[in-house]
Amino acid sequence: MITAVPLVPREVLFGNPERTAPSLSPDGQRLAWLAPDEGVLNVFVGGADLSDARPVTADRDRGIRTVAWAHDGRHLLYIQDRGGDENWRLHAVDLDADLGAGADRDLTPFDDVQALVVGMDKRFPDDVLVGLNKDRPELHDVYRLHLPTGELTKVLHNPGFVAFVADRDLAVRAGAAPTPDGGMAIMVRDDVAADWHPLLEVGHDDALVTVPLAFSGDGRHLLALSSQGANASRLLRLDCGSGDIEVLAEDERYDVADVRLDPDTHAVHWVSFLRERIHHRALDAAVADDLAFLDGAEHGEMSVLGEDHPDRTWVVAYGRDDGPTRFHVYDRDARTLTLLFEDRPQLGSYELGRMEPFCITARDGLELHGYLTSPPGVERRHLPTVLLVHGGPWARDVWGYDPQVQWLANRGYLVVQVNFRGSTGYGKRFLNAGDRQWGAAMHDDLIDTVRWTVAEGYADEHRIAIQGGSYGGYAALVGATFTPDVFACAVDLVGPSNLRTLIESIPPYWEPMIVQFHRRIGHPETDRALLWERSPLSRADQVAVPLLIAQGANDPRVKQAESEQFVAALQERDIDHEYLLFEDEGHGFAKPENRLRFYAAVESFLARHLGGRQEP
Repeated sequence: MITAVPLVPREVLFGNPERTAPSLSPDGQRLAWLAPDEGVLNVFVGGADLSDARPVTADRDRGIRTVAWAHDGRHLLYIQDRGGDENWRLHAVDLDADLGAGADRDLTPFDDVQALVVGMDKRFPDDVLVGLNKDRPELHDVYRLHLPTGELTKVLHNPGFVAFVADRDLAVRAGAAPTPDGGMAIMVRDDVAADWHPLLEVGHDDALVTVPLAFSGDGRHLLALSSQGANASRLLRLDCGSGDIEVLAEDERYDVADVRLDPDTHAVHWVSFLRERIHHRALDAAVADDLAFLDGAEHGEMSVLGEDHPDRTWVVAYGRDDGPTRFHVYDRDARTLTLLFEDRPQLGSYELGRMEPFCITARDGLELHGYLTSPPGVERRHLPTVLLVHGGPWARDVWGYDPQVQWLANRGYLVVQVNFRGSTGYGKRFLNAGDRQWGAAMHDDLIDTVRWTVAEGYADEHRIAIQGGSYGGYAALVGATFTPDVFACAVDLVGPSNLRTLIESIPPYWEPMIVQFHRRIGHPETDRALLWERSPLSRADQVAVPLLIAQGANDPRVKQAESEQFVAALQERDIDHEYLLFEDEGHGFAKPENRLRFYAAVESFLARHLGGRQEP
């Protein structure tokens, strides 16, 4: 039986939000947020109560997806690329200027260059540290950007870092440097004239979760995450002089997922662990009551998005699995929570599915965690099913609202998401169990999960699809080629088809991490046979199920050739398939019209092959 609840229009799920991403001005008197203007997401500014709202940008193409206040309270900052190429440019909107007359400035107007915000501090309100790879495409040097004039001054010639940390004087004094053996070294220096020296060095097993975070207020200690000496990543305080390590927070099984710092002293307010759901642990008694109040004030998972300069007013979001995200202003002194808006209020008119955590044991004994979402109002018995595979693969599925999940459940499908080996968040043993297991044990975890849903009576074994993007797209291609007997159809979005050409064509700014790719996936020269064996392209002739493939023409991570060489192989063998090329997109969809076109095609595809519902 297919759910009888009303169809949620794709426009409600995949169109632009009504409003989202509120950001509070340093003086607490104004808010900035993103909202559609002529159908494209732009930056709006209004009072802290949303009064006198007006758009202050005029993007008419891809839409703006991030916005933040500079510490001067005058400029709003955002980044934008072109056509999905991920060559981000940093823009500043001067709210004191005559809007429309040069108020929106491109501060990094360089072709084929990616800008990254490295740091800001309220004591230097006119300045921003920016990383730019304009001299060497594989490395970002750090520049000090003066907002009033736009002047850029290089302050660090990158010695080989993939991440930077500045102290409260905006001096870059820490960096993460990949080592030749695939490890990671956290490098520090006493001041900008001093030499760099290693503060913490780890091997390959700990490299992906060893990250420098922030200096203490006095600059003598560095906060960092690392799993060295433990299974899961811990929050550490490193003494920059002696090298002594203090463990501030840890969980035996789960990595630290987030850290909230005091904006002035950089004392740790709380740490967050992402278990089945997010769990916050207060480390500072000064905020323990705030955290306890906020954790219980609303349904959903709480996160603090920002604060005013006095740190007495916070912008807080509550994410749910079955409804819109709700944004509030929290007054710490009065301990009151005032609703600002919901991002997609129309969702409240529909009955949505609930995400339920599950845990199973893989064939080799490894414990796997994931989420099931059933169609509302239907018994979970012999349902058409979509195995939705996350990207990365060094990422994970989480509890919360996901438009893809709700769309599929609303159309009558059981949605299965599993964090297969190689996913992050569950400690390094689980993460590293995915090394050199693309298309092997990682795929076995997906198959074991499918077989469990069938054995439990949840899924109809004859109506199961595999779908995903990026690594999830690769998994879909593997499902269609390696195990076509398991799936009725497959949907691949920007998935690589040939692991050797994938590794050989990574963006230049990923080059410092190439040893990680070699060790975790395989080396294009020494592991040619392994990489070809694990590549869906090697078995394109075994595709025996309907297949839909979609690709962004400007994708810098998974190049267009990855999809087109697979499509060409299907055409040579006269194998039925659908191919969608989006000329103005990259690694995913920024433009709502493209999202709607893609999901309309997938919806029709799944309805034909699994029998779910379809929007007229």
